[in-house]
Amino acid sequence: MAKTEDEQRADLIRVCRLIYEKGWVAMNDGNVSIRLDDERILCTPTAVSKGFVEADDIIVCDLEGNKLSGRRERTSEIAMHITIYSMRPEIRSVVHAHPPVATGFATAGRALDKALLPEVVIQLGAVPLAAYGLPGTPALSEGMLPLIPQYDALLLENHGCTAYGRDVWEAFFRMEMVEHFARITFVAEMMGGARALPRQEVEKLFAARQRYNVRSRAPMEPGMPLVAEDLF
Repeated sequence: MAKTEDEQRADLIRVCRLIYEKGWVAMNDGNVSIRLDDERILCTPTAVSKGFVEADDIIVCDLEGNKLSGRRERTSEIAMHITIYSMRPEIRSVVHAHPPVATGFATAGRALDKALLPEVVIQLGAVPLAAYGLPGTPALSEGMLPLIPQYDALLLENHGCTAYGRDVWEAFFRMEMVEHFARITFVAEMMGGARALPRQEVEKLFAARQRYNVRSRAPMEPGMPLVAEDLF
């Protein structure tokens, strides 16, 4: 059964609280949106900490980013959300934040692209790095354009991470997986190097998606993800 608008608002607020409590944002960082229908988007306001977003802070926009209702102004990065919705009609929610370890990889100019964890390979394939674009401007989305059609989570160079899904919880959990993956990758590298799975095993994991009822567009292609044979 489809959720009501009030239920969607409650979910958006809960996700805002969680990304704040997990330390994925500071001050007024981050933004969250939910596509209600073919004409309206719920989104977080600008200049409000995600840990303190209330029901009457939420903005309703149209699919061009124009505010339809709400006492505050919509997030300055609404164009990024609209770009994702326009390119992926099945996507109903977008979460953008700055989880520290994943953002560390993004600021180092590194994708999370090694085939290290079976769960990540099955769910996300890999997490590519989108080229830098000035936040709050159309340039932010430009580096994402070639990646949005195939990947469900992206690192943004010198910026953070964006994940999206069929509802706000799927988007949130995908971001959670990215940060967890980044932490494990970092620890493995501190211990001498993360060892990627061999190509044959990665092929089996991609084939297992149907068994686990995972719907992901991310393909297995040369270098995404990097397998053991690519690294020697």
